[in-house]
Amino acid sequence: MKSIIELKDVKKTYQMGLTEVHALRGVTMHVREGEFLAITGPSGSGKSTLMHMVGCLDIPTSGSVVLDGQDISKLHESDLAQIRGRKIGFVFQTFNLINSLTAAENVELPLLFQGVPESERRKRSNAILEKVGLADRAGHRPMQLSGGEQQRVAIARALSGEPDVLLADEPTGNLDSKKGAEILDIMNALNKEGVTVVMVTHDPVLAKKAKRIVRIKDGMVEKEE
Repeated sequence: MKSIIELKDVKKTYQMGLTEVHALRGVTMHVREGEFLAITGPSGSGKSTLMHMVGCLDIPTSGSVVLDGQDISKLHESDLAQIRGRKIGFVFQTFNLINSLTAAENVELPLLFQGVPESERRKRSNAILEKVGLADRAGHRPMQLSGGEQQRVAIARALSGEPDVLLADEPTGNLDSKKGAEILDIMNALNKEGVTVVMVTHDPVLAKKAKRIVRIKDGMVEKEE
């Protein structure tokens, strides 16, 4: 199974006033195509910074990040944004839905930015909302949906551009255990269909739901399971 994302000796240093913060201290790891990977570690371990690297949200201070054969380490933000839009779908703990739009319109938003025609946008959003069990809620706005339903809409939106990788940052963090389990079931089902899933979580119990775990501590890979 080939690697879709490779990090080689990635270091990331932030300047906080007069202080240098070494968030990553030489991380080497990979994400295999079609796998379900969890990145976990305590607060301050560097896992959020690592997520930014894996998701092409930031570039390293040194080292390289290779996404599907392309080294993105030296790219400008405009180029990174294009790559993110084509290859990575994001799901966040806080849902990040637009309250003035319906569920279907939220799902269609990335496609609108990509210039996809309206008829194709609607067709694709309907199909994805059905996949996550929300076909009957397409016309509802976020405030009319439960937290679990909002997260399903967020997953559907992340999938609308048919990305290679679904990157989920604490996807069950704002949900009760029942709704959280439902979200994990959806992510597992998507993974079985061939979607590469990378989940970032501080919860070791949640991490064990993935097929492979990378544990981060003090900005370095502590171990892989």
